[in-house]
Order: sequence, then structure tokens, then C-alpha cells
Amino acid sequence: MPLPTIELKLPSSGKKITYRPFLVKEEKVLILALETGDTKDITRAIKDTLKACVKTRGVKIDQLPTFDIEYLFLNIRAKSVGETVKVLVTCPDDMETQVPVEIDIESIQVQKNDDHTVDIEIDDQYKLRMKYPSLEQFVNNNFTFTEEDDVFAMVATCVDLVYDEETAYDDFTEKEMIKFLEQFNSAQFKRIESFFDTMPKLSHTVRVTNPVTGVESDVTLEGLSSFFA
Repeated sequence: MPLPTIELKLPSSGKKITYRPFLVKEEKVLILALETGDTKDITRAIKDTLKACVKTRGVKIDQLPTFDIEYLFLNIRAKSVGETVKVLVTCPDDMETQVPVEIDIESIQVQKNDDHTVDIEIDDQYKLRMKYPSLEQFVNNNFTFTEEDDVFAMVATCVDLVYDEETAYDDFTEKEMIKFLEQFNSAQFKRIESFFDTMPKLSHTVRVTNPVTGVESDVTLEGLSSFFA
């Protein structure tokens, strides 16, 4: 029996692509990878699943922005497992009580911030042109913990080029970029942090009622791991 083909529009570019649901064997590989908690296993499983399921030619999974990967993966999972996802939401009024919530996956969208920009002004002369984190970094941020020492390394891999009014520089190693970033003052580094803070992200707000206190609250869920059940 042939699998259905579904069309989806990528949030970053608006480009329409087609995909199929994943197979039982692919689902098992994903579950096993998540259970191990190993970043490499998770990266490989997600990458292999997306490459197998996306039918449109020329789509390079490794080069997609992280929010495209989140949105694509969630929608493929929806067509494969079910149109809704059940999550446990912690009530913010006591930060303890958890409430089960069922969410229609179609209502989960990539939210874009009007203040977001890929060009970061460092001083009166130089600017950085940023690129979005890789698939491996995306998995690390969603399913594992990032050590504080890794922050400079992560930022370094997301610098596409350094430029001024006349010249663009992109011929540098990760080690050289880390040394360059370590010279920034606090204000300069906060501008870079803003790039990550305002990046488009998978987001959905739910309203929950704490059964213990009776307090109603709006809770915003962000990132693929918030909806992965």
C-alpha cells in the first residue's frame, strides 16, 4: 500500500515541499536514539528520517534552519503517529503541579520576531553575519544539555562572515573565531545573544487550570522537545 504524500511550506522561505509519513522501522530507530540520550545517535536518527521522508529533490536537510527542522519533523510525526500530541504542562503558579494537555499539531507554528536580524553590529567598523545552528546543535539544544564552556564554540560555528563597508572575511577557523569572540565586551556579546533569543522558533500557548489551586494560566511551549511525546 503506497504511503500518502503531504505538502508543507517551509517557514524560513515559504518553499513548498512534499514528504511522506515515517515507517514503523524508522519510528523504532528514533525511539531507541532518544532513549540512549546520545546526541550523535539522535542527530543521525533525525537526519536519516527527514532525508527518507522528504520527497522533494534538492532539499538539503543539513542546511535547513533549525526552526524548519523542528516544524518539518513535528509535522512528519503528526502524519505518522497522530494529529494531536499529549504533553504535561507545569502550572506556573506553583511550578509543581502538572496538567495533561492535548494539542492539535496544526496549531503549533513557527513564531517570528520582528526585531530579529542576522546582521550584528560589533562596533563602528565591523559587523557579523550570522547563520542558524546546525542540525547537531539543534538536537543538542532540544534534547540534551549544553555545557557553559561550549557557548563560544556554538556561537563561533554560527558566524557566517565578518564584514565592513569594503571587505567580507569568511576564511577563518572555528578556533580563530572563538579567540575573536573572547575579546568582545559584555554589550557586544549581548547583541549576539539577541540573535539566538529572537530566532524564529516553534511555539504554542496553552491555557491551563491548576487543579490544586484553581488558578488559570497561559503557558507558552517552545522548541521541539516541548511537544515530543
